Amino acid sequence: MEIHTRRLALRPWRRGDEDDLVREADDPRVSAFLRDRFPSPYRRQDADQWIAHITAEEQPHVLAITLADRPIGGIGIDPLPDVFAIGGELGYWLGAAHWGKGYASEAVGAMVAHAFDTLDLLRLQANVYGPNVASARVLEKNGFELEGTLRRAVRKRGELLDVRLYARLR
Repeated sequence: MEIHTRRLALRPWRRGDEDDLVREADDPRVSAFLRDRFPSPYRRQDADQWIAHITAEEQPHVLAITLADRPIGGIGIDPLPDVFAIGGELGYWLGAAHWGKGYASEAVGAMVAHAFDTLDLLRLQANVYGPNVASARVLEKNGFELEGTLRRAVRKRGELLDVRLYARLR
């Protein structure tokens, strides 16, 4: 499955993406507002493990954000469990060299449209760490609304941060 936008393609990760993945992900600014399962520093071994994992399992809604068929970031929707299964959690990241160009907004818009068209979801949600104003703006541009703030909810790099919960309904 591929999703095309005006400038980007969202496509499955594949073998051969490892060098681009390391180039884009190995920057502490990229991981600053991501969960700790996203390694920092991001090494070749991390890319090899990720590509092996994602290509071995069928996860059709975890995609590379590509520009001219080269990965510049990632985007995905994780189904929520149990009674929350009517929804999914959206996550995304871009390499720092691609910030401020509208790529994140474009990718999120395409992924949201695809999810609501093809998945049996009534709701998408995303967590944004307090200082990450740019990510909040990406979500707002795509129709997400702030539902609440979880105060001092995560510890990231030794600092306690608020988490803002954004959601969009079908």
